[in-house]
Amino acid sequence: MANISPANLALDGGDPRKPSSQAENDRTEMVGRIEHDKDRVVSFEEYMYYAAITRAEEKEANARFIAARGPRTIKNIIKGRFSNGHAEKAAPNPQVADTLSIQVTEEKWRGGDGPQVPKSTGIGNYGITEEQRKTASRAARTASWGTIFYLITTDILGPTGAPWAFAQLGYGPGVALYTVFGAMSYYSGWILWKVFCGLDSDKFPLRGYGDFFFRISGAGARHFVNVAQALQLLLTVSVLVLSNGQSISQISRGSSGDNMGICFVACMLIFMAAGFLLGQIRTLQRLGWLANLSVWLTIALALLCMVSVKYGPNYAAIETSFGMPPGLPIQTFAGTPPPGLATGGVGFVGTLNGLNIAVYAYGGAMLFAALMAEMRHPMDFWKSLLVAEIFIYGTYIFFGIFVYSYQGQYTYNPAVQGIAVYSIQTAGNVLSLISTLIAAVLYSNIGLKVVYVEVFHKLLGFPDLTTRTGKIWWATLVPVYWVVAFLVGAAVPQFSYVVGLVGALFILSFTYTFPAWLAIGYWIKKDAMVEEEESFDPVTNTYHYVDHGWKRWKRGFMKRPFFNAFNIFYFLGALVTCALGCYSSIESLRLAFESNIATSLSCSPPL
Repeated sequence: MANISPANLALDGGDPRKPSSQAENDRTEMVGRIEHDKDRVVSFEEYMYYAAITRAEEKEANARFIAARGPRTIKNIIKGRFSNGHAEKAAPNPQVADTLSIQVTEEKWRGGDGPQVPKSTGIGNYGITEEQRKTASRAARTASWGTIFYLITTDILGPTGAPWAFAQLGYGPGVALYTVFGAMSYYSGWILWKVFCGLDSDKFPLRGYGDFFFRISGAGARHFVNVAQALQLLLTVSVLVLSNGQSISQISRGSSGDNMGICFVACMLIFMAAGFLLGQIRTLQRLGWLANLSVWLTIALALLCMVSVKYGPNYAAIETSFGMPPGLPIQTFAGTPPPGLATGGVGFVGTLNGLNIAVYAYGGAMLFAALMAEMRHPMDFWKSLLVAEIFIYGTYIFFGIFVYSYQGQYTYNPAVQGIAVYSIQTAGNVLSLISTLIAAVLYSNIGLKVVYVEVFHKLLGFPDLTTRTGKIWWATLVPVYWVVAFLVGAAVPQFSYVVGLVGALFILSFTYTFPAWLAIGYWIKKDAMVEEEESFDPVTNTYHYVDHGWKRWKRGFMKRPFFNAFNIFYFLGALVTCALGCYSSIESLRLAFESNIATSLSCSPPL
């Protein structure tokens, strides 16, 4: 699947399973040809068979890497943050890998007598030895769990909406919801990690979010997920066009704020133009250091907002966006704010809009497959995820409560545009513009590639992106993509509610609903296997089943009945939350247009 995540681009560029040096291109192309067998259907059990072998080999390789690296020092840690990564050299004795393969097979996969895994040191598969194939496959898999921590944090962390969420929910419900969604997002990440380790291998690498569903539920599920991913990324770019249009508008109005500044539509067009010019870059290499810097820029932006709260809220922005008049005493609430003191709506609708922002805050799970594909030792991913989630959760809670305590019902989303002092506001807007422009380019890169591969290439017969004609089509479609994103953002210029809708419809699905669906299918299929009686034959590429149908699925379910029942409950709960979130956002958007607070394609800024 031609799907490149910001993480991939930030680490080294290109396919995470392919070496970047030109000298290995020919060999890599042949490896790619033997990774995807189009002449037969690869079974779930075959994916698991080769995944078990790969995990054992990675464990051994990681032990050798740690021994060769020696003890960690401040110097080599800092150097590692800015390095491009170095693949481990292949073991001089290829028998090591073969011994591991056979050992894993004998211990985990043989049910009774049967043919053993053949030695893989000979020449085959287009003249490539097994050891050469593995070396090519792992050439760019150099990321440590510490690097992945930075990339997860870069992908997910976005605290500027947290104060507004607290303003709609109150202290108690706000802390409770951020805690629950944070814990459940970690659980979803844990599911993706376990499934990745169970299905990814050097022979059949798992490269993107849609690949999870292809291996569990078939091609139809992957197409559905990929289309949903493309739509989410398009709307995410639209949100960034809208928010940065607001930033440019604020900067253009000057310190007095009395004049309208640059026409708001023109502000969004400026950001759109910058986006599709930078969007012509199809791959961005050696940006690992930028992922590290991005985390600290986000923290610096949050600190800037916290410093500014002593000057009071931005009353003008709140009145323009939500119609709340200035002059009321600033109030905060332990529970849900009463009617008239929450800008997100009245009662249940306002609470749901705050919930949508909390959901949006933890979005990022759709990139986890690509992040794990970059890792030297994917079994360590849980460490990266746990540390990142704790850091992100602590940042949201502290920042959200701090700003809400000072600004109360006048809290604005995003918080940087709720700064009252022009000089501080402008500094924050410039920082935000730089970081979000990079994010928007990367998200448009992924989104357009998914659309191109799933629709233009597969359905309409467009050429591959690596061909000259494909590159011309790419250059043509990038402006079209950004124009569509601009039209969506300009048509619905109400940032908080658009963010809420995207969060409820897509972020919630990719972070909670889809992982629950994946867990149900993966563990029932896995537990339906009977180790003593069933086996995979690597010579004929066939798996010997003892039964099929309902009896098999029942056995798989009943092996972990409470765990599977919880995942079904989790899946249904996420669907209900998605429906309620969509309802509240759509209802709030309807009221905003009816009251003329939001105006499509208008020169008047919405803040």
